[in-house]
Amino acid sequence: MKDTFSKFGYSFQIKLIAALFKDRLFLQQICDILKPEFMESESNQWLIKIIIDYFDEYSSLPTLEVMKVKLDDVDNDVLKTTIIDTLKQVTKHFEADDIKFIEKEALDFCKNQTLKAAIMESVNLLQLGEYDSIKDKIDTAMKAGAERDIGHEYNIDIDDRFAESTRKTVTTGWSVIDDLMDGGLGPGELGVFVAPAGIGKSWGLVNVGANAVKKGLSVVHYTLELNGAYVGLRFDSVFTGIAAQNLKYHIEEVKDCVDKLTGKLVVKYYPTKSATVNTIKAHLDRCQIQGYKPDVVVVDYADLLRGHGREIRHELGNIYEDLRGLAGEYEIPIWTASQANRSALEDDVIGAEKIAESYSKIMTADFVLSLSRKIEDKVAGTGRWHVIKNRFGPDGITFPSKMNTSNGQIYIYEGDSIQGRDTQKQMDKGEEAKRKYLQNKFKELSEGAR
Repeated sequence: MKDTFSKFGYSFQIKLIAALFKDRLFLQQICDILKPEFMESESNQWLIKIIIDYFDEYSSLPTLEVMKVKLDDVDNDVLKTTIIDTLKQVTKHFEADDIKFIEKEALDFCKNQTLKAAIMESVNLLQLGEYDSIKDKIDTAMKAGAERDIGHEYNIDIDDRFAESTRKTVTTGWSVIDDLMDGGLGPGELGVFVAPAGIGKSWGLVNVGANAVKKGLSVVHYTLELNGAYVGLRFDSVFTGIAAQNLKYHIEEVKDCVDKLTGKLVVKYYPTKSATVNTIKAHLDRCQIQGYKPDVVVVDYADLLRGHGREIRHELGNIYEDLRGLAGEYEIPIWTASQANRSALEDDVIGAEKIAESYSKIMTADFVLSLSRKIEDKVAGTGRWHVIKNRFGPDGITFPSKMNTSNGQIYIYEGDSIQGRDTQKQMDKGEEAKRKYLQNKFKELSEGAR
């Protein structure tokens, strides 16, 4: 069998070309050891040559526009048609789930071929007794394909700092908060809601997850307190505006609303203190194996995870550090919540000093937002959100809020605005549904009495 990618198949080669178009670090790592002749077809060989030549000259990824220009130099009409067809297939695999596997296998193959060539070339040198030359060849071959990325080269990678993909954020759905966060929470970042028990931090997490689903993203919501079905009802309330206790009378409306959602949601329940960050990691791996790759992870809430440490403050600190490490490893934003001290119940604004048990939570997180609601706030359906920490902009700012914890509608605002009035209408939708239900129930009872 020839030393080509033929043993991997046609699809493998197409995905490999797709990876070369999309992954700059991979192309940088493999460009010196990837040979066009490793490909089976002439069209694939032509593409590999153009990609490598372009990268050698410009140190950047080629685009489809570059390919269109280069195609003008191809005189063979049959080859040109084949290349165009191949490019169409390549574009379909830009987001393939197994790209990382393809890259690893291709890199290993090229490394082995480079080492094999060095060994073959060393045969003659061995007969001549040129051992130093043999060592140099083998050493060079062993280093082939090594990672070449040393980090962000400040003087060179100027354009990268201003590219839209520098920080691909996921919005919270609250425009005033998203503006402060420069768009929302990004990959590898940890956001934390802080509030005393029973104030509404879990509703806040559901709102963040629901907004992501509305945007067409995939969400995994871990619940360590309420069971999965009940959390599902909370999402139903946020999506429909119907109070959780009335949802059973509006099942068809819920189904219609869910059918219109473009994103996906998985709710996974673990009993309190039974799961660790590694438990979540294992579940995320299972999700990815089954083709479900989340864009956002919500953990309700991190204080209820089981950690490691002799003292509870050390245990909680380790949990938050591990959780942020998990966000970085999977390159996704993670939202969670933390308990505030009991004394915070009577505070108008909850600051960092009210965080329960461990201040290292604040040190680890990228964005921390507290929620304060006194008894009069619960009656009036109001609250105050305070930005405790913000790595992406200003903090120490407090925003008034309108909250309805029966249907999960939360609005954080800066004075009166069109958005505020629109959100209020959405909140009123749940109350209207409740009134209609009571009217219908009263009518049924009245007719039954007759």
